[in-house]
Amino acid sequence: MIPNMDPKQMQKLMNQMGIKSQEIDAEKVVIEKKDGTKLVVMQPSVIQIEMKGAKSFQVSGKVEEVVGKTAMEEDIELIVAQTGVSREKAGEALKECSGDIAEAILKLKEGK
Repeated sequence: MIPNMDPKQMQKLMNQMGIKSQEIDAEKVVIEKKDGTKLVVMQPSVIQIEMKGAKSFQVSGKVEEVVGKTAMEEDIELIVAQTGVSREKAGEALKECSGDIAEAILKLKEGK
């Protein structure tokens, strides 16, 4: 922000430049990273900014990193529970079936 500028003046200036901003009343923001971890922002301040047709979000607040299971691990656990095979066999079947859980379960049940 520009020092010594009234927020109303700032909003008016942004509107003149074609920038629209809107505060979003959010309780929690969760960002899921590719490695399976999650960034959780509790009681965030979220502002949606629209400029030239593109929307972007500014999120600030207390961030907590949560390490969770990956989707692949959850799929393997489901296959183990349904078929009773080892985690290794379930993982191999899931890879052979290109991540198709139902196909992997059927393949393992037919192999018994």
